[in-house]
Amino acid sequence: MNTPPAIILFGHGARDPQWAEPMLRLKAMLEQRQPGLIVELAFLELMAPTLPDCVSQLLERGCTAVKVVPVFFGKGAHLKKDFPALLAELRQQHPRLNIAATDAVGQWDAVWRAIADEILSQGQ
Repeated sequence: MNTPPAIILFGHGARDPQWAEPMLRLKAMLEQRQPGLIVELAFLELMAPTLPDCVSQLLERGCTAVKVVPVFFGKGAHLKKDFPALLAELRQQHPRLNIAATDAVGQWDAVWRAIADEILSQGQ
């Protein structure tokens, strides 16, 4: 039986632990919508786990495929340079693991439509 890939919600990270609360809410929403789905958080810097550490932990749990979802709105240097280099390194280190990545959530039209709808629903 094919199981869905584990999902890694990948964010920048911050010194303030409360920064991760929206990502934790998103993780909980995904797990609630699809019970049994493995969803983890990983961070580029300032918070743990890092993406390499998260991938290693998922491998230890027996995962054979992961989908990395960058939870970034803008597409700056981290997404243009750091993230692709990190993915290439992980793919080289773990050739048997199927590592896929989506575009950053800020590149999804549906995200911006949902935000615009919510802004308009807030009234004046």
